[in-house]
Amino acid sequence: MRHPRWTRTLFSHEDLEAIAAAVHEAERGTSGQIRVHLERRVPRASDALGRAGHVFTRLKMDATAERNGVLLYLAVEDRKLAIVGDRGVHARVGDEYWQRVRDAMVERLRAGAARDAIVHAVLDVGLVLAKFFPPRPGDTNELSDEVSLS
Repeated sequence: MRHPRWTRTLFSHEDLEAIAAAVHEAERGTSGQIRVHLERRVPRASDALGRAGHVFTRLKMDATAERNGVLLYLAVEDRKLAIVGDRGVHARVGDEYWQRVRDAMVERLRAGAARDAIVHAVLDVGLVLAKFFPPRPGDTNELSDEVSLS
């Protein structure tokens, strides 16, 4: 599958596959759900966090059984990112955790390591989700692990 040109400014096909594999691996230890969404630009009438909230809902991340979804959102050309955790997660980790993950992502992105920025964030979030939302018997993967694009 060929991805749009704007994604290729930061991510190769192999990078996107590695990110999806990291999501899969991170979710193995939790009932939580992680998605990564890339967008070319943040729409004019929105900021990155507001847009990420919209995408979170559009991807049905607010419909997980335990309200334990986390979205990593990146607007590639605008160089903006946001992290949205559903209420079940946010109630346990709070704003400081999201800021720490975001700051680590920004540091890696500025160093030119976009793939590592996302993969490390996914794995970090996966560890936190595993702590608060361990896998349950009969647990299913409720959402795709693939990187979504719009």
